[in-house]
Amino acid sequence: MFNKILIANRGEIACRVIKTARKMGIQTVAIYSDADKQALHVQMADEAVHIGPPPANQSYIVIDNVMAAIKSSGAEAVHPGYGFLSENAKFAEALAEAGVAFVGPPKGAIEKMGDKITSKKIAQEAGVSTVPGYMGLIEDADEAVKISNEIGYPVMLKASAGGGGKGMRIAWNDAEAREGFQSSKNEAASSFGDDRIFIEKFVTQPRHIEIQVLCDAHGNGIYLGERECSIQRRNQKVVEEAPSPFLDEATRKAMGEQAVALAQAVGYTSAGTVEFIVDGDKNFYFLEMNTRLQVEHPVTELITGVDLVEQMIRVANGEELSITQADVKLNGWAIENRLYAEDPYRGFLPSIGRLTRYRPPAEVTETTHVVRNDTGVYEGGEISMYYDPMIAKLCTWAPTRGEAIERMRVALDSFEVEGIGHNLPFLSAVMDHPKFVSGDITTAFITEEYPDGFNGVSLDDVELRRIAAACAAMHRVAEIRRARVSGRMDNHERKVGTEWNVALQQQSYDMTIAADQEGSTVTFADGTVLRVSGAWTPGDQLAEMTVADAPLVLKVGKISGGFRIRTRGADMKVHVRTPRQAELARKMPEKLPPDTSKMLLCPMPGLIVKLDVAVGDEVQDGQALCTIEAMKMENILRAERKGVVSKINASAGDSLAVDDVILEFE
Repeated sequence: MFNKILIANRGEIACRVIKTARKMGIQTVAIYSDADKQALHVQMADEAVHIGPPPANQSYIVIDNVMAAIKSSGAEAVHPGYGFLSENAKFAEALAEAGVAFVGPPKGAIEKMGDKITSKKIAQEAGVSTVPGYMGLIEDADEAVKISNEIGYPVMLKASAGGGGKGMRIAWNDAEAREGFQSSKNEAASSFGDDRIFIEKFVTQPRHIEIQVLCDAHGNGIYLGERECSIQRRNQKVVEEAPSPFLDEATRKAMGEQAVALAQAVGYTSAGTVEFIVDGDKNFYFLEMNTRLQVEHPVTELITGVDLVEQMIRVANGEELSITQADVKLNGWAIENRLYAEDPYRGFLPSIGRLTRYRPPAEVTETTHVVRNDTGVYEGGEISMYYDPMIAKLCTWAPTRGEAIERMRVALDSFEVEGIGHNLPFLSAVMDHPKFVSGDITTAFITEEYPDGFNGVSLDDVELRRIAAACAAMHRVAEIRRARVSGRMDNHERKVGTEWNVALQQQSYDMTIAADQEGSTVTFADGTVLRVSGAWTPGDQLAEMTVADAPLVLKVGKISGGFRIRTRGADMKVHVRTPRQAELARKMPEKLPPDTSKMLLCPMPGLIVKLDVAVGDEVQDGQALCTIEAMKMENILRAERKGVVSKINASAGDSLAVDDVILEFE
């Protein structure tokens, strides 16, 4: 077995590989850019080597820099993780020439399957059903429009060397095809150093289901079930689960056998993933093969008990697979939610900054359930603008899908993140969405269910009453503490009132609280009675309560006259008042937000790539105004209504912060 492995990556996947290597008794070497000097993967590794400036194209994807780190560290093998150089045949070739083992497939398999155009041709030759499209390279925007019309809209423009949603655009007409072609080329060049683009038919109402394969160099190959990855945003997966709630055993077997046959046809070794689009009749079409470890591999590990990273290392060491297809048993259900540094209330745009608070839920491994959090950050660390915005993968496992979802709900509510925008509220909303709960999902889920973006969650009356009762009980505890600290009374508990009004999400509840040693009984004005218990004390930012015999986890912040409460995707101010205070509060005028309708505000920290308008230009609804680049993605900002540009406050090349004014209109 290898004595030392270098991880040619960063963030959570580098940390993930280090954990398995450590378990196997293998020393690890981290690499890091200037931006990652204090990163978690650097701290976890046995040693670390600096490889360059923050931008990935000057550090993590510079083959010479990585090879120099390998040489100086004496590493015998390299695990590439995903992204960066993981599917780069030149990197695999450089390793082979240096006599260093690549923990991944051979160069030939990467070249054949890692390139999406070539892989589609091979799949067609192997008799695999593929999505209609144009397999040649597209020279310019005019050709992209011509081909798109021949295929028929909608079409998907994709980077040949792409992955992770980078360099992908959906076009529904000529204008979008022309614009998407250039943006896809730009993203592909900056992310992969390869700007080749191809086009295929965009299948509407599809499900994205992928098969995990594992092959060795001795002719053995197996599949480890499937993953449902249909909930996507901007072609990037957000929620994954295993198995799929849609497949039956016959379809699973057919897809698995086809995936293994395709892998073996190109001499594939190591772990890989064959992705399919599956329609409503369970017809499946080969989409692409990812010749690397997938981001969502933990859900497969949770339902099979197979450590994929360990298997990859053993295969790279020349060992035969120790498991056969007959040994693969799918046990229970696993769900993964990707925690992104992005603001769901601003169209999921990237967010950067310092993690002033980062407290994941406790990891648990029990026979009844598992909570797992793969992460690459820590409290006090910086979220940089240079890399992918994903900062953690929260996973749960349970015997049934319903139990796994419920465990995920509680885990999400228990996850404390402050200092940056993040998508925890959105993930909680998805876990409660009726379509997700029923398994009735497609890749259009987010577009269809949140057409106007995510604007928070309005909870039903039952849940609001549970929160109101909990907040009233918490307020009572805070009042008792204030009375004790002030020294106003000796028998302070008798002086704290029992009648309260709780206002939240445009609802108002009058109630009476009767406390005892075990908790409080809250009686609403209409006679509803809820029992509340929990160990919350003033100052705690997480309240783990039990209300009406069911768990309720609240993130708690203090505001004047109550709490800021976040739970189940909702973010609300909860005011707890005496009856007289509530009466007076109803007479107070509502404060209106400032008018920014005549300004274009920067929605994220980023770099202005270009401005498409000038002072005096008349713009139309939907017209492109400028392009902002952040976290390797280009974002086009468009006019919300017709107007005339009166002032421009920034220019191409400027770095802007959130809410900086870019343009003003008459």
